[in-house]
Amino acid sequence: MPFSNKNGIRYYTFDLFPRALTQAVFTRQGGVSPAPWTSLNVGGTVGDDAERVRENRVRSFSALGRTLDSLFDVWQVHSADAVFADAPRPVHADHHKADIILTDKPNVTLYMRFADCVPILFHDPKKGVVGITHAGWLGTVRGASAATVKAMREKYGSQPKDIMAAIGPSIGVDHYEVGPDVVSQVEQVFGGDSKHVIEMRNGKTYFDLWNANRIQLEKSGVEQIEVSGICTACHLDDWYSHRAEKGKTGRFGALIAL
Repeated sequence: MPFSNKNGIRYYTFDLFPRALTQAVFTRQGGVSPAPWTSLNVGGTVGDDAERVRENRVRSFSALGRTLDSLFDVWQVHSADAVFADAPRPVHADHHKADIILTDKPNVTLYMRFADCVPILFHDPKKGVVGITHAGWLGTVRGASAATVKAMREKYGSQPKDIMAAIGPSIGVDHYEVGPDVVSQVEQVFGGDSKHVIEMRNGKTYFDLWNANRIQLEKSGVEQIEVSGICTACHLDDWYSHRAEKGKTGRFGALIAL
């Protein structure tokens, strides 16, 4: 598996992207936070000390040769709304509420936080664009993946065939049981494809977030797709899992930059 370790920071990178691109999904290893956030927690709303969270972010960025002052992040709200980052977010500036960030500026590092939801990284090497998307079940149903491709087309002139998309570590279908309300919305959005994203086992229903986002990307014309296939709930040594740890956990970070 494409894991790397630098200064104690263990992170995952995608083979799909060119080597010159800076990209990573960080594990929970190498930070300063105590239990239950052990140890590279970068979530500021889970009860951890703010200084520890900042130190963990500094360590994460340093491992990839980026500085924290290049960061652009958002307030993630399970939407399909996009923000275009033309410069890093000033430290004291309010966060935009969105779940898609795109940029064509090399001085900007796009950054998001996860603990079961799907991190999706995007790159268009021809137009010089990168993006990051946060897609839980609601963001997936709302079409966050497709919305990202649409935003890249409209803002930067990207052609879907040129776009690379990578689906990162997140909760796998074996652990993602959902109720009838979610199933109803999935069936409404995916129609005939529902049979490829909803699984029934032993009287329980499970939602395949990886396949759902892959289908959306393919229907948007994206041909270059990589799926990590790593379940956060299965590998708690590396990943935070809100579901498996019953909410008492941290958030791992993901970043991408030109």
